[in-house]
Amino acid sequence: MPFAPFAKSAAPALSGGGVTIRPAHRRDYAEWAQLREESRAFLEPWEPRWPSDDLDYAAWKQRLKRYNREAAAGTGHAFMILESASGRLVGGISIGNIRHGVAQSAQIGYWMGERYAGRGLMQAAMKLTLAHGFDTLKLHRLEAACIPDNARSIRVLENAGFRREGLLRSYLRINGVWRDHLLYALIAGEHRANTKEAKVWGA
Repeated sequence: MPFAPFAKSAAPALSGGGVTIRPAHRRDYAEWAQLREESRAFLEPWEPRWPSDDLDYAAWKQRLKRYNREAAAGTGHAFMILESASGRLVGGISIGNIRHGVAQSAQIGYWMGERYAGRGLMQAAMKLTLAHGFDTLKLHRLEAACIPDNARSIRVLENAGFRREGLLRSYLRINGVWRDHLLYALIAGEHRANTKEAKVWGA
């Protein structure tokens, strides 16, 4: 199958709270690779070990092909996060491992470039992603897992309304080491209630 210039996804570009999320384009490569490289020390403690060619253009094309396959199969939607005012790429967020049928659930993953951390951009991107997952994809449950000492990630999830459900022992191999993770989840009804309450209070 020929390589597509962007991830073929039914997911639209969504904007709000100072950010835009959209599927990845081939032209994002240089900015993505630069941001990931300069944020390496910031990101590596929380991610699977980076392959030696992770930031190469060939690996980027393979990444986009995977995004295409997952979008076409309805099993995942990957987004780039852009700062709306400047158009700069600041991070990424995805809905993956989408399960239909009796489950109607998926998992959320995300990363933020170091120089953009702490500015509320991920919180805004999470809000848009939740709306896409619950309102557009009609999912019932969204899950996320984070390492117990990742305070930034915990804050993002709890501020978005996720509830901690338990500890997943030796769950994922992160930076070469099997690490415990905290399991968080948000149910569609809870999200609707949280959104309604936020509107009432003008949030």
